[in-house]
Amino acid sequence: MTKEQKNEVIEVLKGKFSQYSNFYVTDTESLTVEQVGKLRRACFDKKVEMKVAKNTLIKKALESLDNERYAGVYESLNNVTALLFSENPKEPALIISSFRKESNGEKPVLKAAFINGDVYMGDKQLVSLTKIKTKNELIGEVIGLLQSPAKRVIAALLQNAEKKAEAAPAE
Repeated sequence: MTKEQKNEVIEVLKGKFSQYSNFYVTDTESLTVEQVGKLRRACFDKKVEMKVAKNTLIKKALESLDNERYAGVYESLNNVTALLFSENPKEPALIISSFRKESNGEKPVLKAAFINGDVYMGDKQLVSLTKIKTKNELIGEVIGLLQSPAKRVIAALLQNAEKKAEAAPAE
């Protein structure tokens, strides 16, 4: 790979890291070509971008953007690395989990996840990451909580009005 090609890869990666506030660092080393293709299709179907790059180029891209912000990710940059970029913080975790179930395997391995500025290290974090609530899910919960007291008040008023109507003398 020429220096010019390396610089192009770094620029592409910088663009992805700037575009997405969530990305996963995975180890896909022992996957077959067929399995990698299947993983790419699963990512594509769920609007998750998958990029494979050399660890040194990934690190250079991250360092040039914000060395301190991404420092927690650097130790995960070893072996074969595939990056999964997503707007939805839990979608890559769901893809990895379902891929493992379908293939009865333990790959791809989650090395790290960068979610809205927080770093989750290691494969043991995968289950936790599948349970992260998205922004829309949180908004829905808040709206539900806000509607709940109003619904109870309206129900009580209706019930009270029905009782008054039943108790009113017939004309």
